[in-house]
Amino acid sequence: MREALPPHLSFDEFVAACQRPLRRSIRVNTLKITTADFLKLVAPYGWRLTPIPWCEEGFWIERDDDELLPLGSTAEHLSGLFYIQEASSMLPVSALFADDTRPRLVMDVAAAPGSKTTQIAARMGNAGLILANEFSASRVKVLHANISRCGVSNVALTHFDGRVFGPALPETFDAILLDAPCSGEGVVRKDPDALKNWSPESNHEIALTQQALMESAFHALRPGGTLVYSTCTLNREENEAIVAQLLEAFPQAVEVVSLGGLFNGADAALTPEGFLHVFPQIYDCEGFFVARLRKTASVPALPAPGYKVGKFPFTPVKGRDAAAITQAAAAVGLEWSDELQLWQRDKEIWLFPEAAGALAGKVRFSRIGIRLAESFNKGYRWQHEAVVALPLNPRFAFELSKAEAEEWYRGRDLWPDEPPVRDEVIVTFQGYPLGLAKKVGSRIKNSYPRELVRDGKLFN
Repeated sequence: MREALPPHLSFDEFVAACQRPLRRSIRVNTLKITTADFLKLVAPYGWRLTPIPWCEEGFWIERDDDELLPLGSTAEHLSGLFYIQEASSMLPVSALFADDTRPRLVMDVAAAPGSKTTQIAARMGNAGLILANEFSASRVKVLHANISRCGVSNVALTHFDGRVFGPALPETFDAILLDAPCSGEGVVRKDPDALKNWSPESNHEIALTQQALMESAFHALRPGGTLVYSTCTLNREENEAIVAQLLEAFPQAVEVVSLGGLFNGADAALTPEGFLHVFPQIYDCEGFFVARLRKTASVPALPAPGYKVGKFPFTPVKGRDAAAITQAAAAVGLEWSDELQLWQRDKEIWLFPEAAGALAGKVRFSRIGIRLAESFNKGYRWQHEAVVALPLNPRFAFELSKAEAEEWYRGRDLWPDEPPVRDEVIVTFQGYPLGLAKKVGSRIKNSYPRELVRDGKLFN
């Protein structure tokens, strides 16, 4: 670290910063609420929110009730109004969308647990398509849970080694984020055991993987597209050296785009090459590295992958069938834009991002878009993920009290003083959907997914 630190930074200050507790931070999910409305909503709680310079919807947060109630148990988190995300990890997506870039087809190469995928979706306004890939099978489920909670509808999930995308989808994407697996030297403030297995040999092995992922991502990027490479580590071998190897391999086809103007104060972390090398003491956050690159020309394609994708198991729903589903959904308050299209597999009905069709048959998906319903003899069973993701039609909402909303999240049926008029309603709290419920006599039957049910203290 002494060798890696630039001359203007103190090694003693670096060590002191690593030993301080990490400041907590959140990002407002603008797919569901504006930043201004969120600040009004939480104002009574006495949260002290300090703006993060590189993310308009990001805030460092201090709370007096932090030990009494975890942030993840607040009503606003449960309904997807904000994401708990470390401040420096918001930097890569800010860099991806710098200069008012408006990509329609984006890939997040190593997406779990979903902080950056959901941030990308918010910047895209749920338009276009994000291919969110995760190599670890156990983390794909977590990734989907966070996407669903945040109301993201424009994501296609894949489960591959990221090295396949260059051969499988050459020059396809407008923008790619490679937040690469790394040695994690920047996260010691959050995880004191992060460096338990650190060694120079391990760093070298990781760097070889990063180099392969970087080259694959570059091949999958269309000419004129943007590639952001980032890590939460601090050594040059996994950061500057990885970019240098790409520049050496494709000197006529890639250029560095300086991040010096990304936000006020960026120059404090700016390297001579134009990267951001964030040491913990600079902004009092985790250590991070971010580079922004532009592909300026085509490069020779890699050999096609040897695997078979298989037949795409979905068929588009059109004509009268599509009209019937759309009408039935509208009758319970579910509506969607032209960005989403109806597809079917057996009795399952899905809403896919329009752009997903272009990738069908080229790569195997774990899941695409949102599952809207399952059809049966008497109609449709509407799915929870669709209810919380699609825009709310206020006419079909049934607002719960605070106590009722807590009971809903605990998976219990509700007995309101005045039952809803309709047999099927979207139950809401603070005006935001919690799920779809059926009235059975004077009781509201709880349909909250069992795997999401919460115990213990909830809300503020």
